[in-house]
Amino acid sequence: MLSNNTLKNALVSLSNKKHLLEMSRILLEKKINLFSTGGTAKYLKDHNIPVVEISKYTNFPEIMDGRVKTMHPKIIAGILGRREKDQKIMDLYNILPIDIVIVNFYPFDEINIQQEYKIEEIINNIDIGGPTLVRSAAKNYKDVIVIVDFSDFKLIFNSTKNNYISIEKRLYLASRAFTYTSNYEQSIEKYFINKKKNNAQHTHDLFPNQINLQFIKKQNLRYGENQHQKSALYIKENILHSSTVSSSYQIHGKKLSYNNISDADIALECVKQFDRPACVIVKHGNPCGVCEHISIFQAYISAYKSDPISAFGGIVAFNSIVDTKTAQEIIQTQFVELIIAPEINYEALEILKHKKNIRILISGKFQKNDEKIDFKKITNGLLLQEYDNNEIDIKKFNFVTKRSPTNQELQDAIFCWKVVKYVKSNAIVYGYKKTTISIGAGQTSRVDATQLANLKAKDRGFDTNAVTMASDAFFPFIDGVEKAASIGINCIIQPGGSIRDKEIIKCANKHNIAMIFTQQRHFKH
Repeated sequence: MLSNNTLKNALVSLSNKKHLLEMSRILLEKKINLFSTGGTAKYLKDHNIPVVEISKYTNFPEIMDGRVKTMHPKIIAGILGRREKDQKIMDLYNILPIDIVIVNFYPFDEINIQQEYKIEEIINNIDIGGPTLVRSAAKNYKDVIVIVDFSDFKLIFNSTKNNYISIEKRLYLASRAFTYTSNYEQSIEKYFINKKKNNAQHTHDLFPNQINLQFIKKQNLRYGENQHQKSALYIKENILHSSTVSSSYQIHGKKLSYNNISDADIALECVKQFDRPACVIVKHGNPCGVCEHISIFQAYISAYKSDPISAFGGIVAFNSIVDTKTAQEIIQTQFVELIIAPEINYEALEILKHKKNIRILISGKFQKNDEKIDFKKITNGLLLQEYDNNEIDIKKFNFVTKRSPTNQELQDAIFCWKVVKYVKSNAIVYGYKKTTISIGAGQTSRVDATQLANLKAKDRGFDTNAVTMASDAFFPFIDGVEKAASIGINCIIQPGGSIRDKEIIKCANKHNIAMIFTQQRHFKH
């Protein structure tokens, strides 16, 4: 009888074959037999790697132009078979146990986004067998290893001795697999819903006369904004994409609270604005440290150092996979309430789990935010507005001062403009080399927000010469610009539109400050 950790047979079926050879050679070194579908098998044979074709094993050919390949009882039963309970029936029908399933799906999203493809071609790229294999393997995770991402393959097999895979690692891989299949199904669902909308003969008012909202309860929360308030999280009935707090799943830590989710939403939406590795730390509804860098590790260190006092007990969000080095740094550096990221590798997760109370959320692969309406509850009412989702367009910037910004100042201005959108008004953000230096948030006057940013920068010991400033709305008077100039601000990005813009520009020229008007404000209440 086979034990749960005897690995003899692997089924490999990859649409994207980028790492196929590397994985196959590692499996062969571990004396694991390879089974593959036609295309994958041919690729392996062409590279002199021994493999058994599924059709030869099942004695049933691939049919219907490859639409039916792996959907055969000998394959599905080989994956779903419970080794201790079903071994007799497997022996009776000569069913080999499949111990490892390595699959990725037809590239539906890549085909879908290309306008030239017809609906028939898009539908042909809906994978049927792949999701079935992955779900079957994930369901039987105690006996079957399921891998949908090469990074997980490396983590598991590079650290594996004697082919032993712990039950914790198996469960982790199963959760990753179900996330992968879920995101895939949501992409398909989104395509058909959009197709239905595009085919509709009438258009709908952005703000209809009556609103019927459909939300379902996801979970009860630890408490509300305060411990004496009960709280729960409700989500849209059909969430069509990953990468939101609502669609994320918790894999470790204490029960979530109202404030945890509210702050995590701000942190995640902010960090999604950046293309390079980035970290955003949020405390009480405001970013307190943000950095975009060459690595997640450096981004975290710089974000934390920008305001370590406020970062205590904060929410930390990342826009790419959290690695071991970053996880170790977080544990050694600060007390953190919650970490949210698209992915966390297995070793990093084990490190973070040493702190039993840290809440860890996995958001999944980032997708473009398609929210169109923003809601805000008031007493006996509901406020609706268009979602503040406009992308930055440098072509619409007005460079209004005698001195134009340097390339670094322009890049820092764009960085600060992305951050200030998520800071409560009145908001001032100072940044240098794509790292926040100081943030003045939630003040009743813009000059107070600037003064607060100045005081925090001085208190934290930052050199503010050559720093760039972002203001979420225009300056009504020159006093805010004067205070910025007094600590060495070199560049200011702001919406413009004040009746005193000429005075503001004149003041900036007086202090040799480069000023950019975006013609768009970002109030956040």
